[in-house]
Amino acid sequence: MRVLKAPGKTTINCAVNGKLQTLHAFPMERLLDVLREQLRLTGTKEGCGEGECGACSVMIDGRIVNSCLVPVAQVQGSDIKAIEGVATDDQLHRVQQAFIECGGAQCGICTPGMVLAAVNLLERTPNPSEEEIRNGLAGNLCRCTGYMKIFESVIRACRKESPQRHRDTEQTEGRK
Repeated sequence: MRVLKAPGKTTINCAVNGKLQTLHAFPMERLLDVLREQLRLTGTKEGCGEGECGACSVMIDGRIVNSCLVPVAQVQGSDIKAIEGVATDDQLHRVQQAFIECGGAQCGICTPGMVLAAVNLLERTPNPSEEEIRNGLAGNLCRCTGYMKIFESVIRACRKESPQRHRDTEQTEGRK
C-alpha cells in the first residue's frame, strides 16, 4: 500500500523508543504533537508549550530536550526516547519504581518529564550529589508537590534505599 503525503509534508526517519519510524509531517510541526498525535505516545505531556516547564521532555540522541520547542524536521536520523521507552518489557525503570514508592508522582503532568530528566541524569552521572540532582531536575516544574517527594524519589533510585530506611528518613525530616 502506498502512503500519500499531504502537500508540504516531509518524510522523517528516526528511531522512537528503539523502533524505527517513518513520520510524515510538516517540517516545523512540533515533535510533541507528532509523538502524541501520529505515534499515539501520549505520555509526553504539554504543560506550557513554551519550553519552560519540562512536561514535554524527551531524550534526543541522549540529551534531554523540550519536545514543544523541537521542529520535527530536526529529528531526522535521531534516536528519541519518550517516557513509554523508559521501562523495559514489564519491568519499570528504577526511577519509575522509586517515584511510585516515594509518592513522587502527583497529578501526572510533570511526572514523565521528571522521570526522563532523572533517567538522563543517572545515565550521565550514576551517583550524583544532591546539587547534581537539583541541577538535573532544574528544567522541570511541578505545580502539585513541594519537590521533596520527587527529590527523594531520585535519591532512592540513585542509592537503592530500602523502603524502611526511606520511611525512617521521612519521619525524621517531618519532625524538623
